[in-house]
Amino acid sequence: MTFATTFLTMPVLRSTVRLAIGAILPALAAAQPAKHTGEWPTYGNDPGATKYSPLTEIHRGNVAQLQVAWRWRTGEQPIAASATARAAHPGNFQTTPVMVGDTLFFSTPYARVVAMNAATGQPYWSYDPGGAQAGQPSNGTGFVHRGVATWSNGRERRIFINSRWNLVAIDAATGHAIRSFGDTGVVDLTAQLRRPVNKLHYTNTSPPVVYKNLVIVGNGVGDRLVYTNDPPGDVQAFDVRTGKRVWSFHTIPDSSEYGNDSWENGSWRTTGHTNVWAPFSVDLTRGLVYLPVSTPTNDWYGGDRLGNDLFAESIVCLNAATGKRVWHYQLVHHGLWDYDPPAPPVLGTIRVRGRTIDAVAVPTKMGYLFVFDRVTGTPVWPITERAVGASDVPGERASPTQPVPSLPAPFAKQGFTEADVVDFTPQIKARALDIVRQYRVGPIYTPPSTQGTIVMPGAIGGAGWGGGAFDPESGIIYIKATNSPALYKIFKTPSPSDTVDASYMADLPNSSLSVSVEAPSDTVGEHQAPVTDIPIIKPPYGTLTAIDLNTGAQRWQITLGDSPEIRRHPMLRNAGLPPLLGVAGAPGAIVTKGGLVFVSGGGSVLYAIDKQNGRTLWSADLGKRAYAVPMTYRTRAGRQYVVIATGAGRDAELVAFALPNNTASGTSH
Repeated sequence: MTFATTFLTMPVLRSTVRLAIGAILPALAAAQPAKHTGEWPTYGNDPGATKYSPLTEIHRGNVAQLQVAWRWRTGEQPIAASATARAAHPGNFQTTPVMVGDTLFFSTPYARVVAMNAATGQPYWSYDPGGAQAGQPSNGTGFVHRGVATWSNGRERRIFINSRWNLVAIDAATGHAIRSFGDTGVVDLTAQLRRPVNKLHYTNTSPPVVYKNLVIVGNGVGDRLVYTNDPPGDVQAFDVRTGKRVWSFHTIPDSSEYGNDSWENGSWRTTGHTNVWAPFSVDLTRGLVYLPVSTPTNDWYGGDRLGNDLFAESIVCLNAATGKRVWHYQLVHHGLWDYDPPAPPVLGTIRVRGRTIDAVAVPTKMGYLFVFDRVTGTPVWPITERAVGASDVPGERASPTQPVPSLPAPFAKQGFTEADVVDFTPQIKARALDIVRQYRVGPIYTPPSTQGTIVMPGAIGGAGWGGGAFDPESGIIYIKATNSPALYKIFKTPSPSDTVDASYMADLPNSSLSVSVEAPSDTVGEHQAPVTDIPIIKPPYGTLTAIDLNTGAQRWQITLGDSPEIRRHPMLRNAGLPPLLGVAGAPGAIVTKGGLVFVSGGGSVLYAIDKQNGRTLWSADLGKRAYAVPMTYRTRAGRQYVVIATGAGRDAELVAFALPNNTASGTSH
């Protein structure tokens, strides 16, 4: 294992940062909510993942004055294969930093941890856990990482990063691994799993969570990995000081555990995945942790795992101290659509029909928002089992019903018919219909088929891993959604391999649907952007919805962002497109007491939106895709910043915005 700490400043600054970070250690412990402070101490700002900030320096009246305060590039480069390393390349910069005591801590695409001056963008140190040396992960996303966790006892602060199969504890003041944790600073997350696994198939993209003196971690397993005994999704908790494992929760129950009988023919023994790759959340007061558990192997064919498959595609509430199940609710039975809950469950207090409820809201890829009493698991509004279509794939047995909440209404387009095809021009519509008529279409939960089924929403969602942002003052949650279908065509696998050994598999390389049209002859030779295929569905491709959790009603829904690569298509220059097409993407929003929702939605523009009515008050073209959830904080000097990660690979950059008063813009590399 490689341990590498790089100080990115002169020696005198190294000394300064030790003093600076040391000075903030008596501040709030990392596991405490950021109440009445300017900090952003956890991935979602508080353990309940609300992504709410009480800051008001930037507000509706002055947000139009925001300007770039500083920039910082990751500087990460592709790694060529060698005798000591496998080939790798950095992916999208998806981090959301945490901020404690005027210091930012965050992860880069290679899961390198950086500590940075929050006011200037000048880095203090960088720690490389060496995960990129193992080569490109087989997870479908490549090298991406979304953040870190932090813990403090008032005397010292530790930063935790889960890189590939390792959990690393880093001294926040020095940037060095804490050698008393695990094996010289590192815990092998695969060492105590219920069965041996191929470590190269075990990944992590989301940060851990901290509860008291425990650091709790899920894991990622690539959807394209489908074989007997592939890595399981056990959730594990470790002592923050020693690295000793305290508990493990089996997301696929063993023979003596609750839910085992939902796996027929002993499939629980050999099925993998069912992991928690998304961030999760914690109720510190009650000592409860909420897990959004994903789909089992494989995501599109369940003939080898008949039954409802608990705790797959469920929200599971555990006792955070012991790992014992408190309650669960399965959101999709016997999943066949890659509809794993992708985001941290959001904790908030609401008032429904005169009754105060401490609730947990679960955004889903299906476009449903499930809301429960977070203590008992009782649905806030009734959930009914709705009859859905049967599968005719050999050996498959789809669940005859799926749970549907009565409130709130779906926040994303569900199901697909010919009426949904793109109709920018008669020629485009005709080509789209020719494509669609080759496959099955129907309402949500129409099963994948050997003919091919167009599924809506597709794998991105609905909601993506950006999840929701909850305003505790109003009880409103803001959810970014993507409207994009997927084609799931099931085929019998011809021969097994070391990554795919299953009866049937989905044709994933051809799961995207678009319309290819030739450019008009009079545009040949013009200087123009590369021609992009046109989505097969009508816009909007992305929306932002405000839902009142006190009533279950939608307050507003807007088209979020644009898709300039489609707008510039030469076939569409006279098509009379709508003002905004919307942007597809998984990143979500944050919300502030200043009356603002900040969100990119996965596009190249950062928006500030009036949280009351959905009106755009400010936007900044970032010049590159911003596939990350932003964050905001206030330094001790009293200046509020909004920060977002942008770009990918060599082009990855952290950008900070602030009001111009009494400050100077700067650039840091």
